[in-house]
Amino acid sequence: MTATWKIELIPVPVTDVDRAKAFYERIGFNADHDHQVHEGLRFVQLTPPGSACSIVLGTGITDKTPGTQEIQVVVADAHAARKQLVEAEVEASEVDAQPWGNFVYFRDPDGNKWSLQALEYRPNG
Repeated sequence: MTATWKIELIPVPVTDVDRAKAFYERIGFNADHDHQVHEGLRFVQLTPPGSACSIVLGTGITDKTPGTQEIQVVVADAHAARKQLVEAEVEASEVDAQPWGNFVYFRDPDGNKWSLQALEYRPNG
């Protein structure tokens, strides 16, 4: 029997934790935790709406360079997701229709890249 593996947490490198937290909250992520563990470690966990996987940002979280993370998320409707981003004053691409799904692209304030993919055979995202 194969064990079930579920991705739970993805680190996102940022330069300004408060600015990044505000950005992700503005686009609908829930702030699950914001703890200053000690002087060199602040742990901020945010979860996209409906997701079982969260992101973590903060100080002392990752050695990656801000702006180098790339994350893809499945959404139910690329057009609705783009509208939500634009209404939150986030620069988002037009919907890019491909044979393997409809995509919307955007970046966070540090330049980390996000792809939103809508698949017809996964209508609930």
